[in-house]
Amino acid sequence: MDFGGMNYLAILVAAVAAFAFGAVYYMALGKPWMKAARLKPEEMKMSPVPFITSFAAELIIAWVLAGVIGHLGTGQVTLWNGVISGAFIWLGFMATIIAVNHRYQGFGWDLTLIDAGHWLGVALLMGGIIGWFGV
Repeated sequence: MDFGGMNYLAILVAAVAAFAFGAVYYMALGKPWMKAARLKPEEMKMSPVPFITSFAAELIIAWVLAGVIGHLGTGQVTLWNGVISGAFIWLGFMATIIAVNHRYQGFGWDLTLIDAGHWLGVALLMGGIIGWFGV
């Protein structure tokens, strides 16, 4: 197995794109998400902490995904292989973890579908960007 290294610009662009995607996604699904998450807008306190945490987490996700994609070997870091890798990471880790956590927390499948859909978009977008940029 060959490891081609990481493109740190691709990692940064992937994290920024994922953060922007999340903003648009949850603005579009804000009301159904709040209902599914059992949140009331009047009780919510706006703080920068969740946004900072989200971006930091997305940087880490992009870095790890770049490592996974890089392990495909020389010449294999492509847009398509990045998208496929993102899909596998989503299915094997993100979607399953969300489903398990939501079941234990007593949330319905509506919240799971909304949140898992967001992370699917993030994984595909990040994988595609990282693969497109190459090493």
